[in-house]
Amino acid sequence: MSDNTKKTQPAKKAPAKKKPAAKKTVAAKKAGAVKVTSKKAATAEPILSGIPDIRRFFYKNETPIYFISATNFNLLGADEWIKGFKFICNIECFDGLHPNVFSPKNEMPHDEFESIEDINNYLLQHPEVQSYIQSRKKGGKAGKVLFLMFNEKTEKLAKKLGLEVIFPSAKMRTFMDNKVNTNRIAEKAGVACVPNVLTRVKSYKHLCEVSKKLGKDLVIQTPFGDSGHTTFFISNEEEYKKYAEEIEQEDEVKVMKRINCRGSAIEACVTRHGTIVAPLMTELVGFKELTPYKGGWCGNEIFPEAFTPEIRRNALKYTQQFGEQLRKEGYKGYFELDFLIDQDNGEIYLGELNPRVTGASSITNHAVFALADAPLYLFHILEYMDVDYELNVKAINDRWAKQENIDTWSQLIVKHTEDTIEYVTAAPGSGIWRMFDNGHIQFDRMDTHRRAVESESEAFFLRITNKGDYLYDGADLGILVSRGRMMTKDFKLTARAKNWITAIRSQYASQLIEDKREQPNLIGSLTK
Repeated sequence: MSDNTKKTQPAKKAPAKKKPAAKKTVAAKKAGAVKVTSKKAATAEPILSGIPDIRRFFYKNETPIYFISATNFNLLGADEWIKGFKFICNIECFDGLHPNVFSPKNEMPHDEFESIEDINNYLLQHPEVQSYIQSRKKGGKAGKVLFLMFNEKTEKLAKKLGLEVIFPSAKMRTFMDNKVNTNRIAEKAGVACVPNVLTRVKSYKHLCEVSKKLGKDLVIQTPFGDSGHTTFFISNEEEYKKYAEEIEQEDEVKVMKRINCRGSAIEACVTRHGTIVAPLMTELVGFKELTPYKGGWCGNEIFPEAFTPEIRRNALKYTQQFGEQLRKEGYKGYFELDFLIDQDNGEIYLGELNPRVTGASSITNHAVFALADAPLYLFHILEYMDVDYELNVKAINDRWAKQENIDTWSQLIVKHTEDTIEYVTAAPGSGIWRMFDNGHIQFDRMDTHRRAVESESEAFFLRITNKGDYLYDGADLGILVSRGRMMTKDFKLTARAKNWITAIRSQYASQLIEDKREQPNLIGSLTK
């Protein structure tokens, strides 16, 4: 594949000294930056000292905390770490069997959903959701809320319900999610990017002029987009014409030299004590068995020997530098970086930033290093819990970087890959599935996340598209997670991966809808 792509305890050391708050940059002020300075708890709570205190704090938590989204995929298992944590979802992935998932039973009239933000805004306005949140108030307070995606309307609706959104503002996230702005932040942080030019493109002739130093094989990214939707591979005018309208309508795009690269992902969290960095993961990108998008993210792997020590060190260093720059810009909390590893020279380049939890978060937060200490999202939430704490970030990063603290897992994001719209008449259930030697699979038992998978002959499946829903180009059928690798050493799908994909697809039955008048308005990826 040759395309650019886009998701043990050491001896105690003295706590890291707190750094003074950095002055906001002009960009941060424009984007609604938040302060990241440490503050004393408003209550008489003692200062939390290290991982054990932090874990105990969340086990005893009395503040209602919610993750509101289309599904609970991105923060699977958070309810097991945090007392009082609940998922509020529009899609009922577990058929009512998950003890901490709330989904409204009756559909409220609404406009057609065009985004995850629309889904979240719908949920916040739903009487059943509002009643549920009100019923769980503690001390007259509704609690705190996280979202995968949200906008300024979401913030207003949450505030109306008395909920505190525990993420940097939508305005700031939008600013940083812009791939052009990400590139400029990387430059300030000293993080290498693929040779590029940031420019407006008026025509193919103009593109050739502004990108002359980059060669003829180019990759163009518009400021916003997910899973390969807005990443265009162009080497001639004919290819350019396919995407000309989308490219030329933008005030500025990122034009990159096309390199022979592999995709990778790394998640991290900006805290008041420094940036905590999880291990680097491989990415599955553009496999036609999983996604219709050439540059589309469609899964991840995490395993000890995934990268050379030098690449892992550079990824850790760059992520810490980027995290420190985010802190200077006024950002705090969870983020993910995509790195592109040049197969010709071994260089590592920043691909893009996701200022949020992502589709890779489930892999990060269920890996053995996270289970041994604490999931990365716990440190994010801690920043918003009005309690002071001490933490040796360097010790955590050193532990998490050790190969022996990384186990092997893979996840596949299974999408509908045909350019059709179909009505689903049967769908598999969420839980643990078992594969027999002949390649067929059978539902084995109900469980709520992947840790229950015992061997490579089992997989956890989280269903997203259910009976009564529609299949369409790029629709998420579900997420398949298993122990072991799903790619070969040369980054091709293994026979086991292909068998699982075929087997889980066979559990779906659907009817083709040919009458355009019966086709619903459909949104993009729900996994991100």
